[in-house]
Amino acid sequence: MLHAVGLFAVLYGTWIVLSGHFTPFLLIAGAICAALTVAITLRMEIFDHQRARLVPLWRLPFYLLWLAWQIILWSLIVSRKVLAPTIDIDPVLERIPSGQRSDIAKVIYANSITLTPGTVSTDVSNGEIEVHALTRAAMEDLKTDDMNRRVSALESKQTDKPGEAQ
Repeated sequence: MLHAVGLFAVLYGTWIVLSGHFTPFLLIAGAICAALTVAITLRMEIFDHQRARLVPLWRLPFYLLWLAWQIILWSLIVSRKVLAPTIDIDPVLERIPSGQRSDIAKVIYANSITLTPGTVSTDVSNGEIEVHALTRAAMEDLKTDDMNRRVSALESKQTDKPGEAQ
């Protein structure tokens, strides 16, 4: 139950910060939405199982800083390609391996790929992610496995499956 209260606090706090308005209607609406989200999450029985799959949150800021750098770097690379007098792109659609064990880590990996300019995740299945890349260089960068390893490092080392006692 403590996790549910913490989730509610984070969701409601995010609502307040992003809203920027403090009228009674919006404060009540935010509380109702946060409570409904917590109720649905508890009903789905995924909150406790998925939470245990991530390591302590101290690693997350380092990953987010690295990801921000990748977004800036690839924004410049893609902008240079698009703004060049002759467009020098070579689109590629390939499947790359995903080394993550939990669903939440796979989602983080796929979303990180999509957030990086020049690449889009189109499918996640069977331990692989289908990626559309604007250039072969972007696909080769993904194949170096750096992002895959960094996202995998966010996972805990335990191997319990969802639904098992933890």
